[in-house]
Amino acid sequence: MNASLPLLERVSNATVGIHSQVPATHPSAAVGLGTERRTGGVLVDPAGLVLTVNYALMGAQSLIVTLANGEQRQGWVVAQDYTSGMGLVRLDGKGPYPHLSLTPSINATLGEDVFVVSSVGNEERRADSGLITYLGSFDAVWEYQLERCIMASAMNFGVGGGPLCNSKAEMLGLSYLSMAEIGRSVLAIPSEYYLTARDDLVSHGRRTSVKARPWLGLLSYTLREHVVIAGVMPGGPGEKAGLKPGDVVLEIDGRSVTERKGFYSALWSHGPGDTFSLKIFRNNLVQEIDVTGIAVEDYYG
Repeated sequence: MNASLPLLERVSNATVGIHSQVPATHPSAAVGLGTERRTGGVLVDPAGLVLTVNYALMGAQSLIVTLANGEQRQGWVVAQDYTSGMGLVRLDGKGPYPHLSLTPSINATLGEDVFVVSSVGNEERRADSGLITYLGSFDAVWEYQLERCIMASAMNFGVGGGPLCNSKAEMLGLSYLSMAEIGRSVLAIPSEYYLTARDDLVSHGRRTSVKARPWLGLLSYTLREHVVIAGVMPGGPGEKAGLKPGDVVLEIDGRSVTERKGFYSALWSHGPGDTFSLKIFRNNLVQEIDVTGIAVEDYYG
């Protein structure tokens, strides 16, 4: 660790563990998230507001938050942002709580020293240091894209939700994915995704100042300049319209798509409730299928 012990202690004290319980009937339980979820979180104000990963909160019936000193508090969902993948929890009980200051990733540079603190179990914390290796866009198989992400050569020992900090113990981002299986790396959501939407999230429980995106319930990947559907969510718009795994998406509303990022861009030019036409290739035939997108919140509830 390159961070000084006082700084590391400050960050560790603001890092919490979150245990959420989700009913087996909730749609998110059937996509690999399960019914018992243990993630991390970061206290971002003295009144007990915790920033965490949204997948910890999807369908949660109860939330138990464990502080660094071992105390457990009831947590309540304040907001869920499916666009960024962040969520907010309010702690039961009075503060003031130890918390971190957030700084936008625009202040970060490639090669900069950073460290990540992860919640493991209840009050146990682990940390690792590394360098920022990538600052740029990121898109994923589940209709998710960040215009900017942070990747660092540090090990995220937890499941997600821990702070990624600079050498001043300022939080640059929220650890989202651990890539330990493919390399010593962590992907973080930059802090500005929270800073720019904080008022919306606290006041409305969701991001309201940006255009809502339609959601199809598809898993997809790019293969040789083609977008291939890898899976469809049960009961989602894509499945209801007749899309199937293995379908190759050629066009959306007459617009050619050759990569997943372009597919998302064309899809998100619409809004929830809009119907658009997908030209697909299946079984050596070209077909057109009309799909009506919905808001992802309407699926996960």
